Amino acid sequence: MISIEVRAGPWRHDVIIGSGLLANAGELIKKRLRASRCTIISDAAVAPLFADRISRILTSTGFQPTLITIPSGEKSKTLEQAGAICDQMIAAGLDRQSFVVGLGGGVIGDMSGFVAAIYHRGIPHVQIPTTLLSMVDSSIGGKTGVNTRDGKNLIGAVHHPSLVIDDLNVLETLPRREFNQGLAEIIKHAIIADAKIFDTLQEWKASGAPALQQLIRRNIELKSKIVEKDERDRSGERAILNFGHTVGHAIERAGDYREFLHGEALSLGIVAACTVSIKKAGLSPAQRDAIVDLLRRFDLPTQLPLNFPRQKIFDALPHDKKFKGGRVRFVVTPRIGSAHVSADVTMEDIREAVKQL
Repeated sequence: MISIEVRAGPWRHDVIIGSGLLANAGELIKKRLRASRCTIISDAAVAPLFADRISRILTSTGFQPTLITIPSGEKSKTLEQAGAICDQMIAAGLDRQSFVVGLGGGVIGDMSGFVAAIYHRGIPHVQIPTTLLSMVDSSIGGKTGVNTRDGKNLIGAVHHPSLVIDDLNVLETLPRREFNQGLAEIIKHAIIADAKIFDTLQEWKASGAPALQQLIRRNIELKSKIVEKDERDRSGERAILNFGHTVGHAIERAGDYREFLHGEALSLGIVAACTVSIKKAGLSPAQRDAIVDLLRRFDLPTQLPLNFPRQKIFDALPHDKKFKGGRVRFVVTPRIGSAHVSADVTMEDIREAVKQL
């Protein structure tokens, strides 16, 4: 078991990584929270696998859990769904001394964190990620939110968890496609900040828990250090985490959140960002090809289907929250292991990159 302390402003919390941690979830939480009542928020895909078990474990530790299950997928990340969850929490008698457990992937982490942020103006949030994507990315940094018709996560709050429990055993339940989309975020981290991770992934083979544990650890440490420097995304340092996301989020929306998983859309966004980076940041074509090859190695998409509605991508771009004053803050990479925000990227640059997908 590995414990990592994540710091963000005055906030401190632990991320615990290991195998078989679900059995100890109650004790791990009890060491940090004194509340008795809690709600477990999960979705229709994850709840049948783990929710009853977590409920029994929490009950045996002295907690009084209430399970709330929502439909799976990005379509559930709405204000209406958040309100419905809050209504169920009120009906169950949860008060400001209660806490929320998010049991699921990135959608559940975003939703449960958002509910925890607004319920009684903020109650503790415990995350139990069940996907590689949520372990290395969305559970770190405190960003929570819901989608609107115009874009992803346009309504949200920064609300850091009190604890994150990463049980490697739950990843064994993931379909290969779901596991691979998590690798898209790891590849993104490598491109923007750690060339050694990139080298590791180029040689990566299906390894046991220790190797995966160390990979997850390195990615959490990498992201948490970036977040620590710019918790509220004000100085621009945290913005490099958005590499590939400007186009990726637009692709997700253009596909009605059904065509591609988040990591798959990010993969396409990374390819587009590399095309822009060649033009605007001096990225070498050879490094761009190495990035594309690595994405393909994990069966991540690098080209859009011919019949994909590209115009919808362009329509979605101006609604992205990374636009500032109507101008895009686009993250580019001059070389693997480094990235920065550029003010020189135009919409025409992005359009050309999307056309090449």
